[in-house]
Amino acid sequence: MRVLLVGGTSSLAQTLIPLLRERCELLTAGRKGCDVELDLCSRDIQIPDGIDCVVNLAAAFGGKEPTDILQTMDVNVLGVMKLCHASSKAGAKHLVHISSIFSDLGSASPFFGAYSLSKRHSEDVAQFCGREFHLPVAVLKPSQIYGVGPGFRRHQPFLYTIMDKAQGHEDINLFGSIDPLRNFIHAQDVAKIISAVIAKKIEGTYPCVHPDNVTYSQIAAAAISAFESKSKVAFLKDKPDIPSNGFACDETLFRLLDYFPRISTAQGMQMEAAHRRQAS
Repeated sequence: MRVLLVGGTSSLAQTLIPLLRERCELLTAGRKGCDVELDLCSRDIQIPDGIDCVVNLAAAFGGKEPTDILQTMDVNVLGVMKLCHASSKAGAKHLVHISSIFSDLGSASPFFGAYSLSKRHSEDVAQFCGREFHLPVAVLKPSQIYGVGPGFRRHQPFLYTIMDKAQGHEDINLFGSIDPLRNFIHAQDVAKIISAVIAKKIEGTYPCVHPDNVTYSQIAAAAISAFESKSKVAFLKDKPDIPSNGFACDETLFRLLDYFPRISTAQGMQMEAAHRRQAS
């Protein structure tokens, strides 16, 4: 099987590539540093012939400025449309688009922004184009992805700041009087899920969140344990409360694949701590 991985330099791609190379002929695609030069903002996108499955990890992550919002829509929505058309034209047999569970957020959510809106539209575009271009499409909606190494820090600054503080034996101060929820899923679990979706040629749209939400205090406790830290945790109750952003787990995809996420937040932090010890 030949697989084209679009967004081939992303952090998730670095976790997925070794897994796919065990059983696929893999080409990476992106604006630079990949086997195939491909920019989702280009007017004309072409992919090589003979590709069985196209996996789209490429994304723009929004912002507040109009130019940032336009770019996010261009990459995440129009880019998906162009990629579906190019895939169909090249004879690809399957396309896997990685969206986000943030697309399910209501517009009143404080976490809803250009990224969420663009991902919501991207899912409709992928399914529409799949139907129009006769291209089987799977859309996966993971929660917040983290993993081992600094590449994941950019998109999960809170999680890595907590680990930094635990590593440095600094006290961890959390704002507000509530203990808000988050949902993190480890990149190794996401990579195995994508690999299984390709192998089973799954079609449809599926949430892909960890079965367990975690609270801020649980995250801090996991970091302290992983780094064998002397840090203490305190809630600054005179500061504004932080809203929760947890998600209920829909097991449909996991049952189809016979694979459930296996790495807890505590285990993920232990993996990161081991990596840092080895690197130091």
